[in-house]
Amino acid sequence: MDSQTLFFPRGDKAALEMGDKLQPKFDENGLIPCITVDAATNEVIMFAFMNETSLRMTIETGKASYWSRSRGKLWVKGEESGNFQYVKEIRTDCDQDVILIKVDIGEKGAACHTGYKSCFYRKLDENGRLVMAGGERLFDPAKVYKK
Repeated sequence: MDSQTLFFPRGDKAALEMGDKLQPKFDENGLIPCITVDAATNEVIMFAFMNETSLRMTIETGKASYWSRSRGKLWVKGEESGNFQYVKEIRTDCDQDVILIKVDIGEKGAACHTGYKSCFYRKLDENGRLVMAGGERLFDPAKVYKK
């Protein structure tokens, strides 16, 4: 795939909704939301933002890359932890302002920096409190990140 023609200028409604060209709508900060799911189970494992560079890298390398707003830098998922996300499929919504990627999360099976498979490991109970809902911790962050 020619990286120069990866993204196309945004067209009219028909081109966005039914066309065959990727025309991502980045917001005023140059970001687009990205939902990441486990390709094997379709479980949502994380949400992050991408910028043009991270989306391009994701497509070209097959490894999920994001833009870290808190760190203000490009972030290849797994660069510190070893929990790389290998892209199996990339989708966009009808008006191309959200990206969804399906990934293989590898042997360790954890997407969250806290050690859980999914970043969505808690749910709101009937008392308005967060309770655990995401299975067991798969790794100890203190050992993995050594910070």
